[in-house]
Amino acid sequence: MAATNANGDLTALMDRIGGDAADAARALAQSGTAAKDAALLSAARELRARSAAIQASNDLDVADAHRASMSAALVDRLTLDRSRIEAMARSLEEIAELTDPIGTVTAEWQRPNGLLIQRVRVPLGVIGIVYESRPNVTADAGALCLKSGNAAILRSGSEALRSATAIHGCLVAGLVAAHLPPAAIQLVPTTDRAAVGMMLAGLGGRIDVLVPRGGRSLVERVQREARVPVIGHLEGNCHVYVDRAADLGMARAVVRNSKLRRTGVCGAAETLLVDAQCVATHLAPIVRDLLDAGCEVRGDPAVMKIDVRVRPATEEDWRTEYLDAVIAVRVVDGVDAAIEHIARYGSAHTESIVTADAAAAERFLSRVDSAIVLHNASTQFADGGEFGMGAEIGISTDRFHARGPVGVEQLTSYKYVVRGSGQVRP
Repeated sequence: MAATNANGDLTALMDRIGGDAADAARALAQSGTAAKDAALLSAARELRARSAAIQASNDLDVADAHRASMSAALVDRLTLDRSRIEAMARSLEEIAELTDPIGTVTAEWQRPNGLLIQRVRVPLGVIGIVYESRPNVTADAGALCLKSGNAAILRSGSEALRSATAIHGCLVAGLVAAHLPPAAIQLVPTTDRAAVGMMLAGLGGRIDVLVPRGGRSLVERVQREARVPVIGHLEGNCHVYVDRAADLGMARAVVRNSKLRRTGVCGAAETLLVDAQCVATHLAPIVRDLLDAGCEVRGDPAVMKIDVRVRPATEEDWRTEYLDAVIAVRVVDGVDAAIEHIARYGSAHTESIVTADAAAAERFLSRVDSAIVLHNASTQFADGGEFGMGAEIGISTDRFHARGPVGVEQLTSYKYVVRGSGQVRP
């Protein structure tokens, strides 16, 4: 859609979107599970029925991305095909099958004076999601907000707006079919960057939480300028540590998958750490697997001895989220040195240890302070769908409210319901 040029028109547009979202949030908070699930299932059917139209819209976005010389990783995030559209539809169906968290009593106790106190899950309210490149976020975020009783205001990046608009139409059709307010999931219909600033300011108190999904510059801007709470992560500098007790076949498979399954996702491994005690047996096969698969390897002096194709790593490489077929590799002196490296350079996102030593694994899992830690598994499992959440609105590296995959349950708050029989406080 064309950008809204006049500032007054944009202000009026965003004010209307905010007001409609607030009204829809109040209605959703009182909607039953059946209606929300019906909307999700109807939207899934629409995604399949409109698959060709969604694909055509995405083809235009991808063509523009190539003309703009976007990186291969960003183009991969942007691209939809039949299987990815089907995955979106299945995700909506999986979210519909999840237990509705709203109204759940998470704790209950009775005081000596007879008061019954319950802690009950409630929606957050209106959630603003600002995202780049990934059109599937439109479906995932809209569906998760709906299931958790929240209204959503979605602001897609300009590079994915055609695709997002086509997907959003399916979500609205689902809402209408289930007799829920269409404004429960709104897509900002403009590429004007000023709209993002208005969302960061909260739209006059209408937005309760913001979730950024995109590159470093977007997330830094949101964290810097937002006047409402933010759930998100700055970057995913993820690590795999191959311990001296690692099975070589398992280590090779886990490292390859962690790095190369999809290089443009936030759970892709960016640094490989190898125990000095297994360099003679493990380092060369793993590094050559990566090189032979087309991955650029940047290593410390020990790693550079393995293959002439290895480039020297710089201090900055240990801090870098490449989101591309590039990995930094370092030899470390055991599990404690790996933990120390991750603490110094990591982004508290996702880290994995490959080892048959249960004690080393437990040491790693308990001492690495990241949102997700894994033992003998790929970092690419850092995904709400893989966690059984149906989908995720993002991976949070925050320590307050939500951490790790942000699914339906993480998009709720709670209130206290107190029932009495006439008690008064002395």
